[in-house]
Amino acid sequence: MSNNDFQAISSRIDGKRDDLIALTQELIRIPTLNPPGENYRDICEYLSKRLENKGFSCTLVRAFEAPGDSDRYPRWNMVARREGASSGDCVHFNSHTDVVEVGHGWTRDPFGGALEDGRIYGRGACDMKGGLASSIIAAEAFIEAHPDYRGAIEISGTADEESGGYGGVAYLAEQGYFDPKRVQHVIIPEPLGHDRICLGHRGGWWAEIETKGEIAHGCMPFLGDCAVRHMAAVLDTFEEKLYPAMAARWTDMPVIPDGARQSTMNINSIHGGQPEQPADYTGLPAHCVPDSCRIVIDRRFLIEEGIDATQTEIVGLLDDLKTNRPGFDYELREINRVIPSMTAKDAPVVETVSAAIRDVLGQDPDYVASPGSYDQKHIDRIGTLKNCIAYGPGDLEMAHKPDEFIEVGDMLDSAKVMARSLQKLLLS
Repeated sequence: MSNNDFQAISSRIDGKRDDLIALTQELIRIPTLNPPGENYRDICEYLSKRLENKGFSCTLVRAFEAPGDSDRYPRWNMVARREGASSGDCVHFNSHTDVVEVGHGWTRDPFGGALEDGRIYGRGACDMKGGLASSIIAAEAFIEAHPDYRGAIEISGTADEESGGYGGVAYLAEQGYFDPKRVQHVIIPEPLGHDRICLGHRGGWWAEIETKGEIAHGCMPFLGDCAVRHMAAVLDTFEEKLYPAMAARWTDMPVIPDGARQSTMNINSIHGGQPEQPADYTGLPAHCVPDSCRIVIDRRFLIEEGIDATQTEIVGLLDDLKTNRPGFDYELREINRVIPSMTAKDAPVVETVSAAIRDVLGQDPDYVASPGSYDQKHIDRIGTLKNCIAYGPGDLEMAHKPDEFIEVGDMLDSAKVMARSLQKLLLS
């Protein structure tokens, strides 16, 4: 494979700049909001139509009975495959098609896909429809330049990554789509930066903690037991004991940003006492001592800690309160758990993409790990495919923000890296 091959593929991708922009804009304009899971079928059909015109065989897969799947909001996924002229490895580009809620603070149409000063704006532009578009352009340019490649190329658009991926990559992995006998290299174009390779992610443990009390008249609280006060004791214990302990633990994984190299925990929500009334309710609240209070915790743990120690630490603090605080009782319900994932730096896909970054950008890549989990966890744990990384355009800190955007230049660079990786994997 000559340097001329590299120059030719780079020039071909530069010539597809307008197509890359238009494709990204069209993807953004399909509002695939999750929750609840809107327009999944629409975006899968859009992708299928485009890729079938490029010689791919496309399959739409509904994740029946997966979390969130319903007749109103079916969990649709699209897998496209194009066989080469001879046998060889399969390279799979996986992107999630769902986006998070819009939120407040936008100065542009969240689903407009506006192009301004070399940036495309919109919900999902960065996370991760820009990466999806880049992988499609890369694959198309490679096929045009090398129609007789060996092996196979796959591109998938999958559901529900923003809510755990169980209606998307997890379901596909259970069905064998990521069996190492079928697919050998996976690149997930998450927005970790066009000059970075993401090797894996921290672990996560989500749980609901409920403190119990006894309802009574608010004018005689001594006849009841306030569950909110018990929850305050839980939060005080976390502040005094758990947070300092977490702050002292640091991982050797190259997690970015630096603050995520330590253990963290977020209190996602707190609900205690009477439910909030509708906005048009004009009455006063009833006078009751709350008999229940609930919080949801989002505990991100390090690969060095492990899931069992993470859970045991929190349960131990709650049990201490139950022993020492009069009237204290609680229930803990696990919502989800994600084990850390980490691909070795000498894995074939890592070495290939590293060399491609050097060819395209003239520099060595940074090797990082993600503060949050993404669909590598399912490819690793369910699919048992270890040769998987995240590599794609975009700034992770723009994800889920108002006026989310992606740089066109970064997408072009990433598309060149992906195409160069295909040259190295399917031509040599």
